[in-house]
Amino acid sequence: MRLSDALDALERAGAAAGLDAAAARDEGARLSAAVAESITGAPGAWLTAVGSPDASFGAFFEAAASARRWRTSPTDLLAGIAGTPAGDAYAAALADVISAACELGPADIGVIARASATAAVQLATTRGAGPAAPSADPPSAVPFPGLPAPAAAAAGAASAWTPSDPEPRERTLEELLAELDALVGLAAVKEQIRQQTQLLRVERLRTEAGLTTPTLTRHLVFLGNPGTGKTTVARLVSGIYRALGLLTKGHLVEVDRSELVAGYLGQTAVKTSEVVATAIGGVLFIDEAYGLAEDQYGAEAVNTLVKDMEDHREDLVVIVAGYPGPMATFLATNPGLESRFSTTVEFTDYTDAELREIFERTARKADFEPSPETLARFEEIASLQVRDEGFGNGRYVRNMLDQAITRHAWRLRDVEQPSVEQLRLLLPEDLVAAPDDGDHEPEHMAVAEPTHLEEPA
Repeated sequence: MRLSDALDALERAGAAAGLDAAAARDEGARLSAAVAESITGAPGAWLTAVGSPDASFGAFFEAAASARRWRTSPTDLLAGIAGTPAGDAYAAALADVISAACELGPADIGVIARASATAAVQLATTRGAGPAAPSADPPSAVPFPGLPAPAAAAAGAASAWTPSDPEPRERTLEELLAELDALVGLAAVKEQIRQQTQLLRVERLRTEAGLTTPTLTRHLVFLGNPGTGKTTVARLVSGIYRALGLLTKGHLVEVDRSELVAGYLGQTAVKTSEVVATAIGGVLFIDEAYGLAEDQYGAEAVNTLVKDMEDHREDLVVIVAGYPGPMATFLATNPGLESRFSTTVEFTDYTDAELREIFERTARKADFEPSPETLARFEEIASLQVRDEGFGNGRYVRNMLDQAITRHAWRLRDVEQPSVEQLRLLLPEDLVAAPDDGDHEPEHMAVAEPTHLEEPA
């Protein structure tokens, strides 16, 4: 379902529940921004979905900031109607909005998992879990800065959110480092992030003690193929830097070339500065940053970025990410870049065993249980994948799991009342198209067998 359609449905559900339809749409738009906050390309797609394609990206990030608390608690309107049949329908519509938000760009496994948890929070509110107390300021239709009316009702109201609204508890440095250690693989990455953390911690302590300290750059270069955990680690870095007292907010703003570069010279500088402004207090994560080395428009974005990094050096961290070769070219395009990015973290492709563990963990988070034979079969299939730049690593795992869940549902098509075990169990045949299904298997599954296969050596 497209986000615009999901918001339409939420508006109808809100009206049926006796809520203000515009406020319901406002709430859904804000929640969808919070869910899609770290998806590359989401700001532009979100603005189009809410009917304001010409507004600045700042509207998206403000909407996301205003709704982050709803990722772990029911929305304000839902809390007021929880336990009623209308509340059930409204929660289900919110879940559809959350699902649609994940389609605003290439969502990684972490985004999908957090979105599922957010949907579960909203749905649980209608199942006896008890509503949370609504915030003091109910949603309103006050426009975002830069959004023309009547788009305000669709885009939501950042001004309805104030810092006094409840936010999830900030995690401690120890908790964040423990989460880093719990990630699958990435041994070298973990060691480098821990070293960087210790270096910056000591620098802060020396400063507090009045000692002379070297000027250390906090900005990082992440090198590696897609799906190797770069965004996940960047999010942890943002929290770690905040826990160290180096950033005031510790949020992550993820963008790529399209969100920094405008259609003509002069406007790119404005667009880039607007995006940087949303990241102040946190981390600006630029994926496939080498795209900024392509032309004069990208060069203008880089020049603006270097200036803004200097202007906000006390409360802004920039992480640039991409393939090793192109990233070296990118850093050489501006003398100010290389001097500000002295620390490089390399993300290697996951091993077959690590991909298997990611598959198992992700399946269990989705309340599926792959059998030992299924896991062995998955590792066998993974071992046949060509590890070139087109291999998705974690994204490959997510795609395999999506296909397995689809085939699992198709496998149970003739079971009228499957048991809980049947509903959870993933079998080896769910990983590949069954040879005897032929015309009976839906077309989108029949062609979904993993690609990039090669014969074993």
